[in-house]
Amino acid sequence: MQATRWISTYLDAQMAERDASDNTQTAYGRDLLDFADWLANQGRDFATAARADVEGYLIHCEAQGLAQATRARRLSSIKGLYRFAFEEGWRQDNPAIQIKGPGRAKSLPKTLSVEEVERLLAAARTHGRSKSDRLRNTCLMELLYATGMRVTELVSLPVSATRGDPRMILVRGKGGKERMVPLSPPAREALAAWIETRDAAQEEARRNGVTPSKFLFASGAKTGHLTRNRFYTLIKELAVHGGVSPAKVTPHTLRHAFATHLLANGADLRVIQTLLGHADISTTEIYTHVLEERLKELVLQHHPLANG
Repeated sequence: MQATRWISTYLDAQMAERDASDNTQTAYGRDLLDFADWLANQGRDFATAARADVEGYLIHCEAQGLAQATRARRLSSIKGLYRFAFEEGWRQDNPAIQIKGPGRAKSLPKTLSVEEVERLLAAARTHGRSKSDRLRNTCLMELLYATGMRVTELVSLPVSATRGDPRMILVRGKGGKERMVPLSPPAREALAAWIETRDAAQEEARRNGVTPSKFLFASGAKTGHLTRNRFYTLIKELAVHGGVSPAKVTPHTLRHAFATHLLANGADLRVIQTLLGHADISTTEIYTHVLEERLKELVLQHHPLANG
């Protein structure tokens, strides 16, 4: 039961944050169930497995004659599960963090153009059943693009971190690490408008005997705040409303857009690393490759000799 709960919760989060395809979800689920079965035969489970167990499983996979790409995917799924488990507090360590796999070609993260982001921001201002919904949607999108926050960091923001028209806000990221991220003027404006509406709704709820929420984006969900899945759905709705291909838009592509656009405008890689909350600069360096690919595309599309 523990293995099933860990896998289903992790895959739900993957779907919400990264728009993982059904095929990817199925493959990762199958990989993790196989790992769980192997652990069970060793008298272990996800909660008690050590680094040696993960390495033992990889040796087992190689002995079975599995292809390099399959073994790389299995390690990727295990790493993803344990990274998520650490963030959620299910484990106090990550037994897979330093394990090097057989390797495979890294695909560059998908991103969005400035024009596409502007369409999404414009859609947020006009999409919603009520004025309150539109103000909330605008605040969500402006904050996401202004800060590059992970979706979990965004939806679980405490309102106390955003009081007083802040120039910067404190974000609690992976492993409980905190970082300061600056807000753009449009994000501060959207935040102020939303807080005014949010506070009025919370005050009315308090008068009706409901305890006020500590979250900026309060909801009736079990978490007490807007869920990752709801935000994933919302951002797809905004893509349709703004004329942007929904297949290109996830909460994570907005984070990639934030980083890529900063780099394109001359921001230092170390600064971007700090803003994104990356522990290792090598994780951030992927955006230099994204930018290089984008520049190649622009040259091929617009240079007068490109088609000659």
